[in-house]
Amino acid sequence: MTETRKLAAILAADVVGFSRLAGTDEDRTLARLRALRSDLIDPTIAVHRGKVIKRTGDGVLVEFRSVVDAVRCAIEIQNGMAERNAGVAPERRIEFRCGIHLGDVVEESDGDLMGDGVNIAARLEGIAKPGAVALSEDAYRQVKSRLDLVVTDLGNKELKNIAEPVRVYSIEVGKPVAPPTKNRKSKRRTLPLAISFAAMLLLLAAGGVWYALTGGHRTEAAMPMAPARLSIVVMPFANLSGDSSQEYFAEGVTENLTTALSRLRGSFVIARSTAMTYKGKTIDAKEIGRALGVRYLLEGSVQRDGQHVRVIARLIGTDHGEQLWADSFDSTVSDLFKLQDDLVARLSRALQIELVQAEGQRSAAEMRADPNALDLAMRGWSIMYRTPSMLHDNDARELFQRALAIDPKNVDAIAGLAYTDMRDHFNGWTETGVDKGARALAEAERAIALDPSYGYAHYIKGNLLAYAMKPNDEQAGTEATAAADAALRINPSFAPVFQTKALVEQMLGRYEEAIAHLQQAIRLSPRDYLLGPWLMQRGRDHFGLHQYDLAIDDELRSLDTGFRTFQAYLALAGSYAARGEIDKAKNAMQDALKANPKLSAAWLKEHLPSMIDWPPGMAEATQRAGLPAQ
Repeated sequence: MTETRKLAAILAADVVGFSRLAGTDEDRTLARLRALRSDLIDPTIAVHRGKVIKRTGDGVLVEFRSVVDAVRCAIEIQNGMAERNAGVAPERRIEFRCGIHLGDVVEESDGDLMGDGVNIAARLEGIAKPGAVALSEDAYRQVKSRLDLVVTDLGNKELKNIAEPVRVYSIEVGKPVAPPTKNRKSKRRTLPLAISFAAMLLLLAAGGVWYALTGGHRTEAAMPMAPARLSIVVMPFANLSGDSSQEYFAEGVTENLTTALSRLRGSFVIARSTAMTYKGKTIDAKEIGRALGVRYLLEGSVQRDGQHVRVIARLIGTDHGEQLWADSFDSTVSDLFKLQDDLVARLSRALQIELVQAEGQRSAAEMRADPNALDLAMRGWSIMYRTPSMLHDNDARELFQRALAIDPKNVDAIAGLAYTDMRDHFNGWTETGVDKGARALAEAERAIALDPSYGYAHYIKGNLLAYAMKPNDEQAGTEATAAADAALRINPSFAPVFQTKALVEQMLGRYEEAIAHLQQAIRLSPRDYLLGPWLMQRGRDHFGLHQYDLAIDDELRSLDTGFRTFQAYLALAGSYAARGEIDKAKNAMQDALKANPKLSAAWLKEHLPSMIDWPPGMAEATQRAGLPAQ
């Protein structure tokens, strides 16, 4: 057997207390771990160019070409786990420990790695705190100037079966280093979304006149304006195929993505012709941000190997050059142009969420004593792009209401109120004497009247109509579908709309068609904040097809995304009951009643008939699981 020695960055990670979790509920723990691997861990490793060397039941060993990649991967996984554990009881959380070391390893002919480089990483993982990342001194030296998180020096540690003590540093994920105090407060003002694009065009035109009059000499009175809030440039995607004939595909992705992003509401996207001038050049995000007047930069690569294509994309903030988001997309090539459109649609949806979240965080940090409607609406939507919860809805509603007090016709705030009321209505977060469903529909209609091109308002309207449907009500289904299709005409990659179309198909008894729509939503946005509701609904479609094992798996995965509302527990209870597991069904129903104390068959028929009347057998199954009649 031949072997090769090399220097490698090794990441070791495993689940804290896995045996305890599995002993409590083995089926659910394994389902959650499978979901984490497919939805978070494996995609994140791929994005950061890691190579999985070995898997254990609850752990993984990964090789990286650089410590920077290994650390970025570990931090992203730990951040993802923190999001998924929000609101979960401590004893039910899945938490990871990570250890990273840079050292000499021995690679066997079968690809396995051995040696102290591997052993030290594994020992570091063993002493890491849950949710943290432990680094050896050799690894820390490579990244210490790049970290903006709190790092604790744990000193020299004796590691089992390691001859010499190793100095260890712990990255406290989620604890940013306190920023330096600014000498002057920012005086930047913002423009409402409805006029920001037009204003930017006027500024560009004015800039041309200024240049003609002054000969390009810069004066204090002619300092460049601050970049628009949702301003971005799509850099030419690199062709990594090793085949110059595939250059057209990388250029096509770049051009189509530029066009797709320009359709996002309130966006300002640099033209492709300008972006192409940077092709083949070293990219400095901060310099490009200053030169083009944008806050965000999207870069990526396209690699084709035979019938396989991989696209990697990264969203970078130009203020500090920090990476905000990254993802990879893999597929086979059967129809190259369809694949290209699919990739662009998924990237567009993911970026829509990431950009608004980033801007909401920026607004929160820059709030002044006289906040304007744009700041408030942006912050509200940033909250809504999180896992649904009553707390999130209440916080967002307050921001939308404050925005409307400043600008009563702010469409973003009106649609935001409609969205919060819709979510409250669906999840049973009601107020005495208030019909939030009716109020949400009125708010959506008002937003559409003010701006017929506001896709989210059409989506909200369609969703409300779909959830209010009675079984086999073709007329109601036509109305809901018309609103959904209006949203898709405005933005064909609007993934949540496919859930609306799926619900209509479900209420008409067409479960395969419903599952196809939900698959499209997940394909467009596989890491969406709405993944939980989509999985819950897909589980109900499997129930309609009497595929109870698949239904239970989807409902458990839905809960594990953080979607712990009565809807998912109710669907899980019905599926367990249909499979004859009454004890598990009753436990799930108790969780549903805790999430919504008003829950009963009568309450559902009045507020959300689609949740109890359909699919056939659901009413009887939930009754066996313990759903109260009144």
